[in-house]
Amino acid sequence: MDAILFVCLGNICRSPAAEGVVRHLVPGLILDSAGTGSWHIGAAPYGPMQAVARRRGYDLSGLRARQVQAGDFDRFDLIVAMDGQNRADLETLRPPGNATPITLFTDYGPADGSAVPDPYFTRDFEGCLDLIETCARGLSRMYARPS
Repeated sequence: MDAILFVCLGNICRSPAAEGVVRHLVPGLILDSAGTGSWHIGAAPYGPMQAVARRRGYDLSGLRARQVQAGDFDRFDLIVAMDGQNRADLETLRPPGNATPITLFTDYGPADGSAVPDPYFTRDFEGCLDLIETCARGLSRMYARPS
């Protein structure tokens, strides 16, 4: 089973965009996204993020925000955080004895170890999606199916 969970703060910008891009690049993976916070549960991805994604061929309209649950650590083979704070928050939520890897999305892109900046605050939706696409291509190489 190849199941990946993408995690950001509110699950309305970065993590749903990452889910959508990776879904486009590697069909057949089990993918989901969630937030560490509960502010936006049930909400669609943020309008400006959806608009930028749609212009690039990614449809995020069917996704809905949810919060990370303890069971996610057993359901997914890999959990991918958008920044260091998300990763730290995930570690505090990790059930005792669970060993599911938690990586940073930028581990699959630029070597500088940077975070995926939150466009909800920076307002740079284009730049955010540029970085997400770069990291998604790197991650997708691990899961590419032979033709």
